[in-house]
Amino acid sequence: MDKLTEHRPFEDGRVRPRAQTGRSTAKRIALLAFAISALVAMLGVGYRLGHANQTLPSWVPLRVAALLGSQPAKPAVTGPIIYYRDPDGKTLYSKNAKTTPDGRPYIAVYANEDVSFDNPSETAAPAQDTGAKRILFYRNPMGLPDTSPVPKKDSMGMDYIPVYEGENDASTIQISPGKLQRTGVRSEPASLRTVTRPVRAPGTIKLDERRVAVVSLRAQSFIESVENVTTGDHVTKGQPLLKLYSPDVAAAGAQYLSIVSDSGGTANLAGRKQLIEGARRRLENLAVPASVIAEIDRTKTVPLTITWTAPRDGVILERTAIEGMRAMPGDVLFRLADTSVIWVIADVAEQDIDAVKIGAAATIKVRSLPGRVFKGSVALIYPEVNTQTRTTKVRIELPNPDGVLLPDMFADVEIASGAEKPVIAVPNGAVIDTGARQIVFIDKGKGRFEPREVKVGTRGEDYTEIREGVDEGDLVVVAANFLIDAESNLKSALQAFTDGEKSK
Repeated sequence: MDKLTEHRPFEDGRVRPRAQTGRSTAKRIALLAFAISALVAMLGVGYRLGHANQTLPSWVPLRVAALLGSQPAKPAVTGPIIYYRDPDGKTLYSKNAKTTPDGRPYIAVYANEDVSFDNPSETAAPAQDTGAKRILFYRNPMGLPDTSPVPKKDSMGMDYIPVYEGENDASTIQISPGKLQRTGVRSEPASLRTVTRPVRAPGTIKLDERRVAVVSLRAQSFIESVENVTTGDHVTKGQPLLKLYSPDVAAAGAQYLSIVSDSGGTANLAGRKQLIEGARRRLENLAVPASVIAEIDRTKTVPLTITWTAPRDGVILERTAIEGMRAMPGDVLFRLADTSVIWVIADVAEQDIDAVKIGAAATIKVRSLPGRVFKGSVALIYPEVNTQTRTTKVRIELPNPDGVLLPDMFADVEIASGAEKPVIAVPNGAVIDTGARQIVFIDKGKGRFEPREVKVGTRGEDYTEIREGVDEGDLVVVAANFLIDAESNLKSALQAFTDGEKSK
């Protein structure tokens, strides 16, 4: 047979060309010669350093070992074969012996080779000797919620792992480092913080009821003329609004003038003074302006018409006065309001009303004025709850110097609330609320976590106040605590199963 076509088998049964085998042998000889020459050179360096009273560098033996291809001795395998794994380290396993698609056999894994399922490519050290500890039960090797009181195998032929007495501490949960790293479990110490939580609610702008006034008469009158003011106009206090004639006012004015003009008709000066005061009080009871009474005193005549003025600064909201009309007592001729200060009535949800305090700062944003923010404060919390919407009205007083805020505008209200002093707080994600209780997980290091029941206080946007259960500086799990909670539930189930087995 030709040397170029002659073959011999590999160890796994495949064949290869003999010429290729010759070339491989030549390469090995060349590498061995290079390693020997490097070793001789390093020994020479060591000899010279020894004569110079110097130590051999630590890298020399390591380099020599690397060149010679020496590796730590692999511990001998013992026990039966548990399963077979892919020779390339892939996450492929088999209960029985098999080969890869290219014909290579799977690697056998023996009982003393404890494979870490957190990282299939790494093998852990053999399990420590448990001594004379009593086995409580056997758990599923893949972490499934399945236990057995006697040794057994799963569907892949893997042995169940024994759980010894003292390993199932109910106060802590043990999680492998690989699983913690994959799921992103993160811890943060509890610290003193000022917990704030803005209460958000819809609101409506209303007029300040204390700054609304009306113009009405107390006697039957006839409107002679109305000034050039109408709804929406801004007026000032004392500005003329209308002129009217009232028979009752004219009669009261004439009586007052006659008493004042009678200088000697009454001998008793005290009695005359009382008459003047009574006549003047009658004019005041008819709401005659003080300026009109002063004019009667000055001119000694009763004016035919009286000018009625605005009682305060404000915007005219309503005008019903018409020239020539007859106005009866109590008829509203003008309605005006001072809009320099307005109210915002916010509908706060029932569950948030406890967080709102009188005097708390409030931020108002009006939808019709984007980009503008108005500042006010809580003036009153109304003492009732709307049975339909389950909300409580909160009144906020807000300055409106430029008058851009108009009645019945919609507004978005944000009321500041929370603790005024720093309190122990943890991130909101650290608290697991089951409805009946609140739990956090304390990180005790090395993959150990302790569930701890706590009492919470104010819940802010980012942090929650902890009133009981956690001290300042305690390391609390703040991310991926759902994994630890699941492990805790699994452990509780296993513990209940064990207790049931013991009671049988």
